[in-house]
Amino acid sequence: MDESATATLVATEDERRRIVNRLKRLEGQVRGLQTMVESGKDCDAVLTQIMAAKSALNQVGLLIIGHSMKTCLLDDSVEDRDQLIDEAIKVFLRYSNCVQ
Repeated sequence: MDESATATLVATEDERRRIVNRLKRLEGQVRGLQTMVESGKDCDAVLTQIMAAKSALNQVGLLIIGHSMKTCLLDDSVEDRDQLIDEAIKVFLRYSNCVQ
């Protein structure tokens, strides 16, 4: 996607607030993980919380990608729709390969 298509992360303040709130909850999860490790919690409990935090971060990424794809693909000012779709697919695949 070109720079103009990716300049804004989210279009509305409500979407931005939802993403920031999710990231704040995730931040709390990570702080909780630090506390668990510092206090010597068992491996299974720590790993369970790590998986939950990883899943939460993946969900934030998917929200951002989904919004970006919808916004970019609905942009009437885009001249080469096929190139835009190809770029969107590349971004999604790059992200999905990263989260596995």
